[in-house]
Amino acid sequence: MDLLGFYPLFYVPEIGSAWLMGLTGAIHIMASHTSVGAAILFAFLAHKAQKENRTDLYDYMKRYGMFLLIFSYVIGSITGPGIWYTATAASPRGISALIHNFVWVWATEWVFFVYEVIGVFALIYFMDKVDRKTHLKLTYTFALASVGTLALIIGIISFMMWPGTDAYYATGSASDAFFGTNTFPHMFLRIGFMIMMSGIIGMIISSAMHKENKELSEELTQKMGWVSLLGGFVTVFFFMWYINTLPANAQALLEMAKDSIIMNRIILAILFSLYFFVAIIKPQWINRTIAITMMFVIGIVGVWPGEKLRETMRKPWVAGQYMYSNQIIGRDVPGKEIKSEVELIAAKGLLTVNPWIPDRLRTITPENKLEVGKLLTRIACSNCHSLEKDGLYRPLIKLAGPMGEEGIREYMKNVIGTGSSPYMPKIALPDEEYDAIAAYIASQAK
Repeated sequence: MDLLGFYPLFYVPEIGSAWLMGLTGAIHIMASHTSVGAAILFAFLAHKAQKENRTDLYDYMKRYGMFLLIFSYVIGSITGPGIWYTATAASPRGISALIHNFVWVWATEWVFFVYEVIGVFALIYFMDKVDRKTHLKLTYTFALASVGTLALIIGIISFMMWPGTDAYYATGSASDAFFGTNTFPHMFLRIGFMIMMSGIIGMIISSAMHKENKELSEELTQKMGWVSLLGGFVTVFFFMWYINTLPANAQALLEMAKDSIIMNRIILAILFSLYFFVAIIKPQWINRTIAITMMFVIGIVGVWPGEKLRETMRKPWVAGQYMYSNQIIGRDVPGKEIKSEVELIAAKGLLTVNPWIPDRLRTITPENKLEVGKLLTRIACSNCHSLEKDGLYRPLIKLAGPMGEEGIREYMKNVIGTGSSPYMPKIALPDEEYDAIAAYIASQAK
């Protein structure tokens, strides 16, 4: 029996496993991106404080740092492993592929991250115990470690979208995988957003100081407005570059939702530009309630849709455009001695090659046809679709159900089975497995 290296299926009803990963990732991004942006901001503030002998700025940095410890290094440290858990459950072979390609890159990133964690504690607790020049050097190294962590992770995340060239498939080299077409626009896009987040969080801290020191509070709110405006401009500029470096399947999916995406980004840009200009021109109008509200606004209507978009555009691939998110290897990678599994599945069927199929369901009968169809649909489709009629994540029943059983069968056989869709994966199956899936989806649509 030709068994492939599949893992057991993990599926979350209604939202799907991918949505769960995206939700965890959105929370983590709010925390982790603030930490990197704040590290750059700390270097700027420490330089200004040391050069101008501004002792009042150290008090602000200390307050900011205490907030950072809770928001970024507690919440971020919880949701970081949370991403590992959800990603491993959603696509264990995908995570395995990333580890095999980037094990030393990840090890290096952890060295930077450990220094980053130690650095933030040292910045806060030794602020009044070391001389200003030493503290300034510490802020510089903290910023470098934070940006280094970002750069290493971005190379891996960009590879999840695609390597960008065919060189990786021939060599299997980690450098060819890491330095993809969209790695640098992706990295600078993130840096811009991180700078903007540091300013948004900075306004929460500065507005809370209004009663104690009105003049300093307004000065810092104004500065954070400029910081946020700069970060926002960098984000928009590199986002336009980034979307032009995406692969064809991502471009096809982006085209389908481009109007709503553009409208969402325009509204966000106008809203936050007004907010930043108010902070610059009338800093006394920014209070803590407004500042906290705007932080949640950017998270809910900015980060979350953005992460959903990135996850959606990457589908059906999960790693390097050679592994589908449903664990099937979709193309050869000679440099890694990896063989496509598409032809074997087409010849043998998923029921034969997946080791986790119960023996009673390996042969399709009239009695178990719908049960087998349900199992095959979960194995093949649940990483990109929720399987309930009113599911939140591209509900398969709502999308395919109106086609009817015959229409579903023909679409799978002639479009998915031939790979002629611009974004759906090529998965050819024996006719009886097509029949079982089509029968199940049609039955659920009724």
